[in-house]
Amino acid sequence: MSGLTEIEVKLKAFFIEIGDLSYFAGRLFREVFTRPFEFKELLRQCYNIGNRSILLVGVTAFIIGLVITMQTRPTLEEFGAESWMPSMVSISIIREIGPVIIALTFAGRIASGIGAELGSMRVTEQIDAMEVSGTNPFKYLVVTRILAATLMLPILVILGDAIALYGSYIIENLKGDVSFQLYFNKVFDALEFGDIIPAIIKTYFFGFAIGLVGCFKGYYCEKGTVGVGLAANSAVVFSSMLIFIIDFIAVFITDIFFEI
Repeated sequence: MSGLTEIEVKLKAFFIEIGDLSYFAGRLFREVFTRPFEFKELLRQCYNIGNRSILLVGVTAFIIGLVITMQTRPTLEEFGAESWMPSMVSISIIREIGPVIIALTFAGRIASGIGAELGSMRVTEQIDAMEVSGTNPFKYLVVTRILAATLMLPILVILGDAIALYGSYIIENLKGDVSFQLYFNKVFDALEFGDIIPAIIKTYFFGFAIGLVGCFKGYYCEKGTVGVGLAANSAVVFSSMLIFIIDFIAVFITDIFFEI
């Protein structure tokens, strides 16, 4: 009975948190269309989020391209199909590996940062001071960060995909003596709009989920420095879980759409 009670308590807390997050998202959609619009803060957050992530995303994407090619090429060589390497790597990176891995990297960097930043502001009562002074902290702190994360992740994914493909080309050039023009001609011959467009669209949802969870955890952070650490940690875990759920839904919808 105690085990069942503990499970029930955890399930209740989980559903309460989902409800709070849904209310938080509803408030966001209300605030985003009302004045004043914090364009300067939005641009500043876009720069900060993109600038903080670009090096990590670039290095991660480059290693992805190297590793996928190095691990897959020996198998294709056994079947005499190494000429398919550019096509296979490009489709796998553009469709799935690039968006998901880069989104997870982005979540680890940005969701934790937003959660810790807003959590610190809540603990030090800066958010309360903004409310008392008549400023709308939700619009200034939350809306701008969520929009910035939503807008910047697709750009980072496009950049990361290009870097990953270049990393793959380097391995092909070293081991197969493939020229730059030949490699990328095969890449673009293999890709279709049905591969690129759905992959880019779902990154907007990834970015929105990362920004939403990071802001939610930080904005309602519990008092104390321990709460700030928990907010940052839970923001990464929750946003990573949402990325996989959104990815599954996106792939499911895309398969249905293209089958029809």
